[in-house]
Amino acid sequence: MKNAVLSAAILLSIGAATAAPAPVSDISGGSTDERVARLERILKAKQQSEFQTQQQLETLQQEVLDLRGLTEQQNYQIEQMLQRQRQLYDDIANLSVKPAQVAVASSTSTSGSASSTLSETASYERALNLVLKQKKYDEAIPAFSAFTKNYPNSTYSANANYWLGQLLYNKGEFNSAKEAFNTVVESFKESNKRGDSLVKLGMIAEKTGNAGSAKTYYQRVLKEYANSAAARIAKQQLNAL
Repeated sequence: MKNAVLSAAILLSIGAATAAPAPVSDISGGSTDERVARLERILKAKQQSEFQTQQQLETLQQEVLDLRGLTEQQNYQIEQMLQRQRQLYDDIANLSVKPAQVAVASSTSTSGSASSTLSETASYERALNLVLKQKKYDEAIPAFSAFTKNYPNSTYSANANYWLGQLLYNKGEFNSAKEAFNTVVESFKESNKRGDSLVKLGMIAEKTGNAGSAKTYYQRVLKEYANSAAARIAKQQLNAL
């Protein structure tokens, strides 16, 4: 009896083994390990793609910030130029010329003597036109330099020194440019060019490797000329230090 039962159990076991299903494989026909490996590769490729997309996004964001800063700086420069022109034209319009002065100017026969009799306003306008109209920047430097020496107390002196500093700065003559901007800061404290001159002094300090001095200049602008166009540029430069 025991042998019959044992035989029956063996037969059932063999039947069960024969009827058991084959090992499960994924829908692609691979084994579980192969499927896991494929999933890992897919996940890695997706992560790499997301990383590259993030890098591209960060690059684009930085480019937008750079363009925004450049646009703001250009708008600031245009605003300052228009303000200088308005001030110049207003002064010219309000200038009263005596008939005797007109007669003296009209009686001049040579270009050399004409230059020597130029009025204060006309001398400034001539130097300014070399920049704005004729684009003769190298000639404008001695013109503004002569004006600042001939008319040190002129109402145009602050602007003339600022223009002189800007032209020298553009040529990389930082020591001379610094002297001109310092004149505006120290001698014309009520000038609307004082904040701009402080910004330029900060930029000169940066270019000559003095980051600490540059920071001090920019902080002065933010403190003394808050919410101005000059302050916006100073903040931008300060953040970039």
